[in-house]
Parts: sequence; structure tokens; C-alpha cells
Amino acid sequence: MDRHAKPARWVAVHTHPHREHIAIENLVRQGFESYCPMIRRRVRHARRTSDVLRPLFPCYLFVRIDPESQRWRPIESTFGVRSLVRFGDQLGFVDNAFIESIKAREVDGAIVKPAEPYRPGQQIRIAGGPFEGLVATIISMNERDRLTVLMDLLNQRVRVQIAARDIATW
Repeated sequence: MDRHAKPARWVAVHTHPHREHIAIENLVRQGFESYCPMIRRRVRHARRTSDVLRPLFPCYLFVRIDPESQRWRPIESTFGVRSLVRFGDQLGFVDNAFIESIKAREVDGAIVKPAEPYRPGQQIRIAGGPFEGLVATIISMNERDRLTVLMDLLNQRVRVQIAARDIATW
């Protein structure tokens, strides 16, 4: 092996919506090492909830290539792939350490999310936005860091959605 040879690097790949699994299947068939980090999400459909695996980065996955010695252009015409991520005319390489840190957080094929900092029923003080200084009770939190809270406004209990960054616990 050449001492000056660069090791294979991860490159970001943009996929067609909801086609990450098809792109990976076809890339692996062509001999490319591919990785699509997944996260477990709770979804509700027809009054039933279930846990499903969804991509951590929707419409993106990573492929390990050696651009100097490997024919990587076929990636761009792979079924399920929209394009390679580029910055100008340079490929969008991702540090190996970043990919390894994501893989290290996987348990049973899915990234483990950190525990939620807030829980339903918790009292909070709003620290930003139009309701700054008011006290509220958390009802729920969605996956986009928005909280539904219950607060007293004009002598009525009102449900309001606020950004998680706008609250403080006490």
C-alpha cells in the first residue's frame, strides 16, 4: 500500500424523498459502503401509535469513497440518488470522526435520543417571546422543539405553542 495514499472518506449524498433505503440498496449492490443513520420515531396513524425507524437526516445518506482510486461517478446515476452534495466543484466530504460519533450512539440500528429535558405537567417560566415572564404548565412537546403549554391569560386557561428555547425551569 502506498504510504501517501489517502484513506477512503465519507461523502454526503442527496436522495429523492423517502428513497434513502432504495439508494442504499443500489449503492451496496454496486460495492459502495453506505450509511444512513436512523432514529426511532413514534407515529400515529388511524388512532394507533407505533415506533418506526426514520432517517436522522431525511433525504441524505453517506457513502464512503476513495476519490483518487475509486470510480465514484456511478453514484450520481444510482436509482434513489438525486446528487452528490457539492460545495462549488468540491465534493461534500464529511469527517470520519463525525460518522463514527453518530455510529457510537446507535443501539439496535437506531440513534438513541437524549432524554427530554421537559415533561408533561412540569411548571415553567417563559423567558422569551411575547409571553415572557408568565408561568405555564407543559402539556406536550413535539419533535421540532415546540412545546404546547397551558397558561392563564385574561382569566382563562389557554393552550399556546412556544419554542423550547423560550422557556426556563424553576
